[in-house]
Amino acid sequence: MTVKIIIKRTVPKDREKELLASLKQLRNLGMNQPGYISGETLKSIDKPNEYLVISTWRSAEHWRSWAQNEKRREIQEQIDFLLGAETEYGIYGYA
Repeated sequence: MTVKIIIKRTVPKDREKELLASLKQLRNLGMNQPGYISGETLKSIDKPNEYLVISTWRSAEHWRSWAQNEKRREIQEQIDFLLGAETEYGIYGYA
């Protein structure tokens, strides 16, 4: 079953450029992973320091495999350091 991964991050203003560079790195690596379909990064209009990443995967297993990828985990640790918090994920299927 196709799934959507929803990731919301709040970034300090002085770290925004670093975050966007890291997100771009993740996207470029993720696009080559088995099961990856698409992804988009959105910036909140009402809360300019809030970002939403939505990616689509062929299955939750494909996403989980990518989430455990060593290179991805390294970049994710850098992102969490920038944010000062651990990133939370939601896996959603179609109802």
